[in-house]
Amino acid sequence: MTVFTSFLAGLVFGLGLIVSGMANPAKVLGFLDLGGRWDPSLAFVMGGAIAVGAVAFAVARRRTVSFLGAAMRLPTARTVDRRLAVGSVLFGIGWGVAGFCPGPGLVAAGMGEAKALVFVAAMLAGMAGYELIERSRSRPADMPSAPGDAAP
Repeated sequence: MTVFTSFLAGLVFGLGLIVSGMANPAKVLGFLDLGGRWDPSLAFVMGGAIAVGAVAFAVARRRTVSFLGAAMRLPTARTVDRRLAVGSVLFGIGWGVAGFCPGPGLVAAGMGEAKALVFVAAMLAGMAGYELIERSRSRPADMPSAPGDAAP
């Protein structure tokens, strides 16, 4: 049942991105172009998403399990640290340059848009690079980097 509901939620989300224009990089870049021909229509899409999300989080905070019986795992961090700020800036720069963020990028890639395919490839490379950096940061200096390697 969880796989089906996950698929259904993803399908509704993807269709919403297409209908709202979020999968169209020209529309997104028009929204981000505050100094030129600004298109405010995506502000209404985001406002609607924030309203729905606020209600959903309010309901979720009162529950210990999801409607499907899975454990409720909500974010616990409440502070803005350097990693969050830098990540947010990088996300914004990528969004402004490409006209995609991850969800719409995947939807547009699924529609076969070449620019989206390049974006998704770059996004996956960035995610892999982040994982490599995090693994090297969390490994103690005296621990071998791979099985069979000698410690320095």
